[in-house]
Amino acid sequence: MPLCVFSSSPLTTCRLSSTPFRTSLSPPKLPAPPLVNLNAAPSSRQSCVLECPHFQSCSGCTQELNLHRPLVLEEVENFFEGVGVSDFAFDNCRLWGWRCRAKLAVRGSSVQPLIGLYKEGTHDVVDIPECKAHHPSINAAVELLRQGITELHIDPYDEDEGTGDLRYVQMAVTTYNTSLPASDRYKNGKVQVALVWNSRNERSPNYEKLDALANFLWRNAGSRNTVHLIHSVWANFQTSTNNIIFGNRWRHLLGERDFWEHVGGIDISLAPSSFGQANTQAFNALLRKLQKYVPNGASVADLYAGAGVIGLSLAATRKCRSVKCVEVNKESKLSFEKTVERFPNVVERNISWHHADASDEPFSWLMGSDVIVVDPPRKGLDARLLDALQTITTDEKDQKSSPNSSHQKLKDEKRPWILRAREASVQVGTKTNLGDPQSLPQTLIYISCGWESFKQDCKSLLSSKRWHLEKAHGFNFFPGTQSIEVLAVFKRRQRAQLKKKSGKKKKRS
Repeated sequence: MPLCVFSSSPLTTCRLSSTPFRTSLSPPKLPAPPLVNLNAAPSSRQSCVLECPHFQSCSGCTQELNLHRPLVLEEVENFFEGVGVSDFAFDNCRLWGWRCRAKLAVRGSSVQPLIGLYKEGTHDVVDIPECKAHHPSINAAVELLRQGITELHIDPYDEDEGTGDLRYVQMAVTTYNTSLPASDRYKNGKVQVALVWNSRNERSPNYEKLDALANFLWRNAGSRNTVHLIHSVWANFQTSTNNIIFGNRWRHLLGERDFWEHVGGIDISLAPSSFGQANTQAFNALLRKLQKYVPNGASVADLYAGAGVIGLSLAATRKCRSVKCVEVNKESKLSFEKTVERFPNVVERNISWHHADASDEPFSWLMGSDVIVVDPPRKGLDARLLDALQTITTDEKDQKSSPNSSHQKLKDEKRPWILRAREASVQVGTKTNLGDPQSLPQTLIYISCGWESFKQDCKSLLSSKRWHLEKAHGFNFFPGTQSIEVLAVFKRRQRAQLKKKSGKKKKRS
C-alpha cells in the first residue's frame, strides 16, 4: 500500500503504488513502492492521488488529488497570516491506510451484505471493501465479517422496518505490540470489533446469532489462529430508531478486554465506548508538538478531555504540578483509571478526572491553572466557556477580589447535579504543592477539528483583547477530506500590555 515519507530536508517525498488492498484474512503486507516528489508539478503519476475505487460513490473522501495539501489549506494559511502568525506550519503523516478507527453501517442482505458509509445525502449504504483510508487490517476484518454474515445468515438492519440483527460495526486498530520491532507494529495492527446488535440485551431471542458471529470471527482470526487479526469482540445493544449509533449497554465477548495504544509518550487504554482519534500517528505528532508549549511543572486543565489522553501525556512528559481532566462522557472514566494504573511516578503528581460539563461554572476549571487545553467537538467551544475566556480579567487581583468569584461559589455549591459530578471524580496522587488556587491561566492551547468553528472562536478570543495568538500548526488528520486539525497557542495579555498598546502620546501645543 502507499506510504508517505517525510525527510528532515525541505523536500517532501511520497511513495505511491497502484497495488490494491488485499481483502484476504491476512493483513496485507506493505510494499516499498517508488518515491515520488511531492514538490513536482501535479500529474497522474507525480502527485499524491487517492486511487480509490469507491471515490465517486462514497461520502468519506472529497479530494482525490494532492492528498498532502487539502484544498482548505490556502484559506487556513491566509487566515493565520491575517491575525499575525506568519510561520504557520502544516504537517503530513501517512496519507493512505491512516484510519485506525471506523464506524460502518451494515445493510443489504445476508446473501449480499453492504458494509460501509452512507451515500452523500441519503441513508443508502455504499460498500467499501477496498477503502484506501482504512488501515489494511480494518479492510481484512470487514471481509471476514462479511463472510460470517453470509455463512451464519445474519440479517443486516432494515431502517424502514426496524428489523434485522446487525446495525453497525466499529473497527478499532491497536498497533501496541512490544514483542515486535517498532517499525513493524503499525502494519501488524490488531482489530477490536464492536458489533452493534439490534436488541435490548443478551437475553433477546437473536442473541444466539450474535454469539455465533463473535465465535466465527474469533475462530478464524483470534489469538489461537495462524492469522491473528482480531484483538477482541464486543457487543453493543441498540434498539433506538434515531441516528445514534451506540446504545448504553456494552458487553465484552471474546479476546482481550483491555485495548492499549502508545501515543504522546504514554500507554493509553481506550474502551470501545470512549472517543479515540482515528489517525493514531498524526495524533501522536500533535501531542509531541503540544508538549513543547507547556512549561515543566505547570498546572494544567484539560477540558473536553475524553479519557484524559492529552492531560496524562502532559503530566508524564512535562512533570506537571497538577492536571485536571474534565469530560462530560462518563464512559471515559474507566479508560482514564486503567491508563493511570500504568502511569510512571504517579504518586508524585496531582492528577484528577472529573465527570462534568466544562461549560458549567467554567471559572472553576480556569482558575488555579497555568495552562488550559481545550479540544472541543467540531462545533467548537460552548458559549459559556467562550464567554468566560473572553471576560477573564487581565489582573489577578481583580479576579480574586470579585464578590462573585468562582472560588466562593465552589465553597457554597449546593446543586445536587454538580455535587454528584464531583463524587464521580477520580483523584490520583497527592494534593500538595498545587500553587495559588485563584491564579489565572497564562496559556490557552486550542485543538480543533472544525475549521469554521475555530475561526469564529479565534476571532472572538482576539477581539476580547484578553488573548493574543502566538503560534499555530496544522495537521493532516484526515487525508482526502477538507478537514484539518489545528493546534493554536494563545497567550493571556497582561494589563500593562493593554495600556502600552492603547496609550497614545499627546502632541505638544
